[in-house]
Amino acid sequence: MKTIFREYDIRGIFEKELNEKMTKAIGYFFGKKVKEIGDYVSVGYDARTHSPKICEWLVSGFNKAGLKVLNMGLVPTPVNYFGNFREFQGVTPSGSIMITGSHNPPEYNGFKITLNKDPFFGEMIYALGDEILKNLDFKIEDDINSTKIDAKEQYIDYLTDEFKDLRIDKKIIFDAGNGAAGEIVKKLALNLGLDSECLYCNPDGTFPNHHPDPSEEENLADVQEKLKGDFEFGFAYDGDGDRIAVLTKKHNFKGDELAIILSKQMKNPVVIGEVKCSQVMYDEINARGTAVMYKTGHSNLKVKIKELNADLAAEVSGHIFFNDRYFGYDDAIYSTFRVLELIHNGVNLDKEVESLPKTYNTPEVKVYTTEQEKFPLMDKITELINEVDENFPKIKEIITVDGIRVIFEDGWGLVRASNTTPVLVTRFESTNEKNVEIYQNAMVGVIEKAKKILLTSGA
Repeated sequence: MKTIFREYDIRGIFEKELNEKMTKAIGYFFGKKVKEIGDYVSVGYDARTHSPKICEWLVSGFNKAGLKVLNMGLVPTPVNYFGNFREFQGVTPSGSIMITGSHNPPEYNGFKITLNKDPFFGEMIYALGDEILKNLDFKIEDDINSTKIDAKEQYIDYLTDEFKDLRIDKKIIFDAGNGAAGEIVKKLALNLGLDSECLYCNPDGTFPNHHPDPSEEENLADVQEKLKGDFEFGFAYDGDGDRIAVLTKKHNFKGDELAIILSKQMKNPVVIGEVKCSQVMYDEINARGTAVMYKTGHSNLKVKIKELNADLAAEVSGHIFFNDRYFGYDDAIYSTFRVLELIHNGVNLDKEVESLPKTYNTPEVKVYTTEQEKFPLMDKITELINEVDENFPKIKEIITVDGIRVIFEDGWGLVRASNTTPVLVTRFESTNEKNVEIYQNAMVGVIEKAKKILLTSGA
C-alpha cells in the first residue's frame, strides 16, 4: 500500500489500493493540513468510471476534517489547478485534489494535490502516507455534503477572452481520447470560430476508441489519418488534459521542440527542461536566454518555475507549463491556444523544427521492473556507470539531477526511475546516427549487469 504514495502524486488501482478506507483517510489527513490555513477545499475528477465514487469517499474525509468542500464535478486537471487562483461564491480554496488516473490503464486512479496554490509532493506526500498507514482504522462516516461550483465555465470564459483575437484559416482536428478535455476544447473552438472537428470528445472512462496517452504513436493514428486530408493541424490530449501532442501533416512535435518554438516569442526567456529533453533545446534556448535542466515530474517543474520565475517549462512527453501570461502549471488546453497563436502570427511550425540542428534519438524506451526494485536498481546502475572500463564509450560528464544522464563525446544517454510506473525510462541522442545505437547498447549492458547482480544478491 505504501507504494501508492509517490514522488509527485498518489496513484493506485481502484478498490485494491484506492479503496474506501484509504481514500477517506487521504481526505481526512490531507484535509487537516488544509484546515491549518483555511476552511475551503476544492475537488474535481476525470472521466474514469470510478472517479465519482472516489470523490464521495474523499469528500467524506474532507468533511470529517471540518472543511467546506467546493465540488467541480468532472473537469480536466488544469481546470482543477485554475480553481486555486479563482474565487467561487466569494472564497478561494486553500487546497485542492484532482482525482485522476491520467494516462494509466482504466483500472487506475489517483490524486494530484495542491496546498495553498503549490504542489503537495515529495516528502510531504511520503509523510502523509506514513500518517495514514498508521491510522487506517480511524472511523470516517459517509458525508458527501458539498457545494457544486462551475469552475469549467469560468475557465472557458477566461480562455475565450484571452484568445479572442485568434484568427486561423486552416482546418484543425482535436482528439480528446474520451478524456476530460474534450467538451472544453470543443466549446472553446466554437467560441473562437475555429474551423475544427473534435474526435472522441465525449468523456468515457472505458476509453473505447484508444488509450488516452498522446506520447504513444499508436494512439495518434486517427489524428494522423485526418491530417492526410483537409486538416492542417492536429492536437491530442491525455485522459486528464494536462499533456498535449501537436501534429502537422509532416511532424509530431515533442515537448522540447515546442519549448524552442514557443520561447522564440519571449524576450530573454528562462526555460526549464527535464532530463529527457534534447541537448538541442538547451543549446538553442541558451543562445537567446537561459535554459535550466531539472527533474522530470509536474510537481517538480511547477516548484522550479516559481522558484526561478521562469517563463516556460516543458517535458518531452507533452507537459507544457506557461508562467508567461499564465499561472505556471501544465495545461494542455491553454497550450493548444498558445500554439494556435503562433500560427495566427505567421510562424511556420514545420520550418521552425526543420531549421534545428540535426540529431538522432530514440523515443522513451522502458525497462520493466517492480516498484520495490526500481530504486535499488538505479543505485546499482549509478555505481556501475562510475566503474566502466576502456571499452565503454568515452564519458565526458555524468549528470545526476534525476537518474543519470551520461554525456558522451557527441551525444548522451539517460536512465531514470519512473515515479508513476514500475519501469526505468531510457533515452539516447547523438549527432551521429550510428552512435545512438552504440550508446544505447552500452548503457543497456550496464542495466542488465545491474539486474543480474541484484538478482544474485537477493536484494
